[in-house]
Formats: sequence, structure tokens, C-alpha cells
Amino acid sequence: MLFSKFFIPTVRETPAEAEAVSHVLMLRAGYVRQLASGLYIYLPLAWKVMNRIMKIIREEMDAIGAQEISMPGLHPADIWQKTGRWSDIGEEMFRLKDRGGRDMCLGMTHEEIITWLASSEIRSYRQLPQMWYQMQAKFRDEARPKSGVLRTREFIMKDSYSFDRDEEGLAESYRKHAEAYHRIYERCGLKFYQVQSDPGMMGGATAHEFMAPSPAGEDMIVLCGKCGYSANTELALSVPPSQKLKGDENPPASRGDSSRQREPSPFVKGGDLEIPPLTKGDKGGFLEDIPTPNRRTVAEVSAFLKADPSCFIKSLLMIGDDGPFLALVRGDQELHEKKLQKIAGNFRPAQKDEVKDILGVEAGFIGPHNNKLKKIADVSLKEGIYIAGANKAGFHTKGVKPHVDFEAEWHDIHVARQGDACAKCGAPVTLEQAIEIGNIFQLGTKYSLPLKAVYLDEGGKEKPIIMGSYGIGPARIAAAAVEQNNDKDGIIWPGSIAPFDIEIIPLDMGEKEIQDTAGAIYRDLGNEGFEVIMDDRDERPGIKFKDADLIGIPLQIVIGKKGLKEGVVELKTRRTKATERVSPADVVRRVKDLFPSLEKRD
Repeated sequence: MLFSKFFIPTVRETPAEAEAVSHVLMLRAGYVRQLASGLYIYLPLAWKVMNRIMKIIREEMDAIGAQEISMPGLHPADIWQKTGRWSDIGEEMFRLKDRGGRDMCLGMTHEEIITWLASSEIRSYRQLPQMWYQMQAKFRDEARPKSGVLRTREFIMKDSYSFDRDEEGLAESYRKHAEAYHRIYERCGLKFYQVQSDPGMMGGATAHEFMAPSPAGEDMIVLCGKCGYSANTELALSVPPSQKLKGDENPPASRGDSSRQREPSPFVKGGDLEIPPLTKGDKGGFLEDIPTPNRRTVAEVSAFLKADPSCFIKSLLMIGDDGPFLALVRGDQELHEKKLQKIAGNFRPAQKDEVKDILGVEAGFIGPHNNKLKKIADVSLKEGIYIAGANKAGFHTKGVKPHVDFEAEWHDIHVARQGDACAKCGAPVTLEQAIEIGNIFQLGTKYSLPLKAVYLDEGGKEKPIIMGSYGIGPARIAAAAVEQNNDKDGIIWPGSIAPFDIEIIPLDMGEKEIQDTAGAIYRDLGNEGFEVIMDDRDERPGIKFKDADLIGIPLQIVIGKKGLKEGVVELKTRRTKATERVSPADVVRRVKDLFPSLEKRD
């Protein structure tokens, strides 16, 4: 391909609307253009990248026995209504009516449609297992489209679905998909993690996400370098550091560390008050109300009493489907609402007037003691003695002890963060920002039961099909690859998904010797199966070099008058900027040596 004939509209300026590195570089290098918020046109370079990624995905899906199909993007509402997701999914679903007034939607995923197909076609256990997949556009009315092609309202997705007779079969289909995903991301040159995740609107009991670490990621993942535990913070378990009491010079790393016993330490003077110390032998029941006028938040009260936030209980009144309840977390922790929702079901924070009506006290002075409300408490509160709201305006109570002054259901409902310990092995965990590039779900019978996707077993008994769902976003792979592979000059594509393998840069196409040498190398490399682009433009060398680095083709071959006089051309590796001089006759052999992964493709 000749550069002059290929549409590559590079720009020098950084687009004002772009934030993520991948967004900036894909706009500047002429890969994409924005049509409207969350809607992108993939220009020739980007579409070549997408096709290479989709080719890898297809190869790995085919290798595990999945069969490719194609389903409509426009769906009748009644199928979604049968599973309940028509009403469960909010404004992110594009809804419309056809000319007959029937409710329709644009598919954001295809569980309902694929299950309808299975219910119509699968009758016997002899037809199972099955794995079907497609590569198709999806539609999601994102509230805040951002970061270029990472979060859009229309996107291509590979979604596959497994159909099995039992849970053992599902586990095998799940394993095959997980292993295929590992191979896909490795072949695409990505660094990634497989982490536990929340099934969310997809449903099912088990789910994992594949996450590519990047500052542009909107997810945070928790990683343990010792035991390998990894999870999205949506459900990650962790052990916060121990309470910080005055006098603890070297507190244990976590509450799971029992290697040393802490001596009792007093709270120090707060405001104009002398606060009696809490002693190790305190059995609870000795509660002292302390005036804390106009101080409601943990930050305000802890500063006033000169006590660490970890010495406080944060009491939050929630209104659930079954009535009001208190959610309790330690003062230095944040409540994780998704974790709490899994335990308590639907809920919402109480309004100020509701707090007063239910507890008879203003918000900011709520405590877990002296009331009969149901309580769901974070496990970090199980031990210790605390300060909490006194359930009367302008006061907090010192000496509140779990199991003595209040009882609760105990769950991990805090947000995991840096400095916590692994809930499995006790080693420190790290948090890393990441881009979600794929997910896998064990759906079980969530869709097969309402849509009556059943089969007859060996004994003629009707049983529901056991399902799995598996998604990959090719555009997210491309953007993650740019996020992980770039420098100040532009993109550095992994060889397997680059739009071209090699860029030939003749420095003066007006010189016949340069022209002839470039043409011969171009033909020879093409005959060997490499995809090559030659910059045949009548431009200054500086412009050609800048565009080549911006576009990010893995290998550059520079042909100049001075080099040819010495009988050599220059090979430059984009990633390392390493250069070497070889004779034109040795270029093909040397390219094969440098890039075995870029040899002839079928």
C-alpha cells in the first residue's frame, strides 16, 4: 500500500476534547474521527487494526469449538420482558416503537435472543453441549461517553454463549473460554489480569473480568502478589489496618496480624474535655456521652476529640424494601453500596427528615446502640471499642463495644483500598486502575427458565439448559494496546495487531536509485506475506519520520542517498528505536529474523 493512496489524516495538535492517551493518539494519528458523543468512525488504519484483532478472536473461538452466527441488533420487547430485564435495565437501553406501535429495543447484549434460539432448536441432550458466537454492533446509551473508543454508545462486541446439560458442563465451557481469552490477549500483546467480578445485570453466580492495567481505566482492581487473589473493587475482600490508638508506634499491618498484642492506649484530651482512657479489660457497658456541638461528620468529630477516624463507627440509616436498617462501617472506611445491596437487597440512603422521624435524632449523631433497628456491620468493627453517635443531638458516645452494646449481621461491606491486607493470606494488597477488555459469566438457568429453553435427558425428563455468556470488545483491546504501548512520539503497536507490519520510508522519491531500491524491497516483503506501507509522498524527511512514529508501525525501513552510496539501508525498530544497517539484498532475511511473529499469514 502506498501512503499517498491510503487515507491517513494525521494532525499535529492535541485535540481539546481528548483526555485518554489512546483517544489523543488515535485522533492525531488518523485512526478515528468522532461523529457525535460516543459515536466514532473507524478510518482505514483503525479498521485494519480491528480486523486483525477480530481475526485473532475468531481463530481462538473456532479452536474451542464455538460456531459463528449472526443475530439481529433490533429486538422485540416481549423477549426482554419475559426475563424481567426490560424493566430492570434503565435509561442505558435504546428503546423505540416500530410502525405498528410495538415496543422494540437496540440490543446492548444478546442473552435473550440466543436463549430464544436455543429454546426453539434444542430438544435433546444429544444436541448438547453447544457454543455459539457472533461479532456484532451493540448499542448502549451511556450517560457519559468518554475516553474515545473506550466508552461509546455503539460498539462492536464478540459475544459467545454456551449451552450445557449440567453445572459440570458449564464449568468446562467456562474453562475453555477463560483459556481462549488468555490466548487472545497474549496474542494481542496486552498485559492483563483475570479478576473476580460482580455479575451485575447479567445475573448468574460466578463472573470474571479481564482487565488491562492503564491510568485510563475506569475500574479499580485489587491484587495480592503473594497468593494471586484478584478482584474488582466492586466485590474485593480485604482486611483494613488495625485501629490507630494514641501510643501505637508500630501498629500491626492488619487485623489479621496477631503476632503482637497491643497495650491499651487512651484517647487524648479533646476540645476542652478530658476523655477517660479505654482499657484492655473494658467489657463494655460503660458508655460516656461526650458533647460534640455542631460536629457531625467523622472528620469533624475526630479532629475535635483528637482521635483517629479508625476509632469511630460511621452509622448510616438506609431504607430497604423490608424497612429501615443501619449500615455500619469504621470511621476510616467507606461503605461499598454494591456489596451492601447483595446482602440487603434494594435500598436507598434515608433523607434528613426520615432520620429524624425514625430515630428521633438529626443525621450526624446516629449510633448503633440504644435502638432496635436491624444492623449490617462491616467485619472490621467486630473487635475494639469505639466512639459513635449518641442518638441525641450534639453528643457522641465513647466506649461502644460490639457484641456488648449492639448486635449486627457481619459482612465485608467496605471499599478495599491501598494499605489493606489480603483476606486470604494476609499479605498487603495493591490497587491498580484498569480497562475492562472482556468478561465471562456463569449464567446457570437465569435465562433458560423464563424463556423455557429446556431439553429432554436420557430418561425423557425435561430439564433447563445451563448457560454461560462471554464477551470481548475489540475496540477496547485496540485502545488498551495504545494505552500500554506509546511514547512521546506516538503509538507503538504490538506486531500482531498493527495495521501494517513494516513502513518503508524513502527519503527522496525523486532519486531513481532510491525509487528502484524502495520498490524492490516493497515487492519482496509483500511476496513473503508481510503487510507493507511505503511513504511515497513528496515530503521532507522530518515529516515522514514524525508521521511514521505517530502511526506506530513496528518496523521502519529508511532508504536514503547516503546509505545507498555505502550499500546499506537502515532498519529501525519502533519500540526500542534500535537501528541497524543492512544491504538491500539482506532486508527480507533480516526482517524474518527480527519478527518471526510477523511471518506470512494465511
